[in-house]
Amino acid sequence: MDYRCNLIVDSCCDLPYDMLDIPGVSLIRFPFVMDGQEHVDDMFRSMPPKRFYDAMRDKRRGYPTTAQLPATALIEEFSRACQSGVPTVYLSFDSALSGSFDTAVLVRDEVLREFPDAELYVVDTKLASIAEGLVVLGAIEQREKGLTAKQMVAWAEEARYYVGSEFMVEDFESLRRGGRIPAGVALAGAKLDVKPLLSFDLSGKLTLVGMARGRKKGLRALAEHYAKRVYEDQPMKTVILANADCPKDMQRLRDEVLKADPDVVFTESSIGPVIGSHVGPGMVAIVYWTTDRRKEKLSVADRIAKRVKDKEQG
Repeated sequence: MDYRCNLIVDSCCDLPYDMLDIPGVSLIRFPFVMDGQEHVDDMFRSMPPKRFYDAMRDKRRGYPTTAQLPATALIEEFSRACQSGVPTVYLSFDSALSGSFDTAVLVRDEVLREFPDAELYVVDTKLASIAEGLVVLGAIEQREKGLTAKQMVAWAEEARYYVGSEFMVEDFESLRRGGRIPAGVALAGAKLDVKPLLSFDLSGKLTLVGMARGRKKGLRALAEHYAKRVYEDQPMKTVILANADCPKDMQRLRDEVLKADPDVVFTESSIGPVIGSHVGPGMVAIVYWTTDRRKEKLSVADRIAKRVKDKEQG
């Protein structure tokens, strides 16, 4: 089948590799360093998740570190896309959590100077891990329905605001080390002995949506978030679950979701080594399609302004 556009995705979408190993979809792998050796995030094809997370648990070995996508990898992938003659869209990892999106934009502009007639677009998903992955899965589906590259850009830039996502981490420490949350918040969380429940705000930054005392209550809270926020009017409710070497907890979350909503189609995955380096072992995540988050997040002042505008138009 001839598609009207191709896709480039990156390994931080944390989807199962088999879901991305299809014609016209290319994968860029983020780098990470563990035990002093550089690796690429190949979605655990060369290293099982348990080995990676056991290394994180062993404090004597030091923590893994991550880096932005190398410009050389982006140049190679973007040049290949331009040479193919097929308009291509890169769905990028969250710009609020990495400088890779900005690098990708610079590289795209440079590559297009060499291939001025090519169509190559870069979209900031403003999401990470399987939340980014839900947009990727939706884009693959829309590609099969015949979207052009320009239409795909417009679709992705709208779809990112319809992704519901929550995840629970074992503690704040890994996020604190990565600079993703303030040290004071991490300290308070440790003293209270709570499990943080996190999500992404509209700009892609991490935001705290709740806390639970104990993992069982945390898993129940994740299922409750889903039940309150899932978009009901869809023919098939797609839910992605993922875990950082705690598969039993992921199955417990699955069971909690099914109690409230038996008509769910699940995709299950492992949190990859790049995201895992920042969240640590024990993370459990759920993502799904929800209503427009831009409307959910309106401030009181914005709500008043909206009502004024609606009255003027009405």
